[in-house]
Amino acid sequence: MKRNLLPICLLLAVLSSAAAAQDIREAVRKARADREQAFAEAAEAEHRILADRDSLTAAVAGLEARRDDLQAGLDALARRGVGLDAELAGLEESWSRHELDFREISGNVRVAARDLETTLRQSFLTDGRPDRLAAVSPLLQEGYFPDIDDISAMAGVFFDEMRGGGEVALRETEFTGRDGERVTGRVLTLGKFTAAYDDGQDCGFLRWSVDGQEFVALPAVSSRGIGGDLRRYMRGESETVPLDISGGAALRHAGRDHGLAEQIRDGGPLVWPILAIALAGLVIVVERFLFLRRVHGNTSDLMSEVHDLAARGDWRACETLVETHRGKGWPVVNVLRAGLAARGEGRETLESVMQESILHELPRLERALSVLSILGAVAPLLGLLGTVTGMITTFRVITLFGTGDPRLMSGGISEALVTTELGLAVAIPIMLLHTLLSRRVEHIVGDIEEKAVTLTNLVMKVT
Repeated sequence: MKRNLLPICLLLAVLSSAAAAQDIREAVRKARADREQAFAEAAEAEHRILADRDSLTAAVAGLEARRDDLQAGLDALARRGVGLDAELAGLEESWSRHELDFREISGNVRVAARDLETTLRQSFLTDGRPDRLAAVSPLLQEGYFPDIDDISAMAGVFFDEMRGGGEVALRETEFTGRDGERVTGRVLTLGKFTAAYDDGQDCGFLRWSVDGQEFVALPAVSSRGIGGDLRRYMRGESETVPLDISGGAALRHAGRDHGLAEQIRDGGPLVWPILAIALAGLVIVVERFLFLRRVHGNTSDLMSEVHDLAARGDWRACETLVETHRGKGWPVVNVLRAGLAARGEGRETLESVMQESILHELPRLERALSVLSILGAVAPLLGLLGTVTGMITTFRVITLFGTGDPRLMSGGISEALVTTELGLAVAIPIMLLHTLLSRRVEHIVGDIEEKAVTLTNLVMKVT
């Protein structure tokens, strides 16, 4: 068995050696092919690298050329910068020489613009023409340098104001009436001196409110003077019209000279009850003065005659004498009649009778004095009520128009002050006259009491 295996092993060894040799040859061929391929790839890479080197060399040359161009441009800009710096220095030197002139011109224009703005705000020709102020306002801004167009526009506004100062114009516009309410009516402007209005119900003069930039009605002037001339002109009944060359100062002064009728009208509806109280008080005072003067005659002479007759015991003549004076209405006569009628009574009864007679005369003497006192107390209260209603009107105007122009509140304030003034003006004389009449009554009553005591003593002495 072992002999048979040996040949087989040898055969297998030979066969394996032949296969190994064949594999080696195959590997050599493959390695040779790989080497050739590697050489080819290396040659191709070398060729590609050489080509890239040439292109990079050309790019570097281009960049170097561009760098040289940029450097040349930079050098040119540097030289130009030096020239511009020199030019700037020259301009700065020139500006420094002319800056003061420019500032002076700008300042003069701004001062003229500010004066023009003040003139426009104070001129009622600005009413309805806000473009005039708009043309001037840019010149007043800080740092604004006016050009020739701005100066020309400002000069145009100046000339427009000058032309308007010599024109007479009539137009429909709004203004604030004397009651503080806004009214639309015809407004007549006579140059820049006088403005007047006609709202269909009333005519009057206007003033220009600088704060509110609007027309405000002046207080009414007398209808017999310039007020009447204005009404006739506005209604086409006259060819002459009053002109206030003082710019409204004379009209404002004339408007402050209010008469009684104007004050009554400014005081509102509560003025009429106060005037009624004044009239009633006047009637009472006149009637009381006349009455007290009539009832307080020469009682001393009468009492002297009674004394002489009573001293002789002629009581009948005393009664006749007293009766002859009865028609005069003297209270002392009635008291003496009552005393003479009760002369037969005792002293206490006689005094009681005469005191009762005096008390009977008091209502006639003091009649209407209590009413006069009440009138004197009610008059200032009505004035205070008018003050309250006037202040309510004032606050209503403030709510509608604010407090920019206090003259808008003149209607309510006028009503408040006028009613208070009239209330006090009526109450003070009434109270003084009431005191005077009361003292007069007290004097008459004292005189009656004196004559009553004299008669009592006389009766007790004679009887």
